[in-house]
Amino acid sequence: MSQAAHPTGPASSGGSRPPRQPGSRADGWVTGGVTFAGVLMVCSGILAVLQGIAAIAGDDVYFRVGAYVYKINLTGWGTIHIIIGALVLLTGIGLLRDMTWARFAGLFLVSLSLIAQFLFLPYQPVWSFVMMAIDVFVIWALASRQEAVS
Repeated sequence: MSQAAHPTGPASSGGSRPPRQPGSRADGWVTGGVTFAGVLMVCSGILAVLQGIAAIAGDDVYFRVGAYVYKINLTGWGTIHIIIGALVLLTGIGLLRDMTWARFAGLFLVSLSLIAQFLFLPYQPVWSFVMMAIDVFVIWALASRQEAVS
């Protein structure tokens, strides 16, 4: 292909897209981070739903590690995880489809997920820490996303 077939630079207007600005959405690792955050939201939503089902299905799956201030029975925790997990899953799908509402809803729901995992520490400490770390990454990726400048 010749240079004339693919003009580049600011001089090539002809109805094409404006040139990329440094730090724009089309550029860089933040966009990849947001996509990865969407995938993580889908996965963590599914896992939270399964975690909730396991908590509701039987008390022999989870054991309390020690005394804890925040006492909710496992059926209550299961319901909380199913609801939050389903909402995170749907929001993650919306984020992958690049819907504007999904970014702000994702920040809110992943923050709730982070709090729920903290409160679930006595039942699954290692798993809760892993999920909390994932939630922190998702919050960072969604909060640091830069909007495209047109």
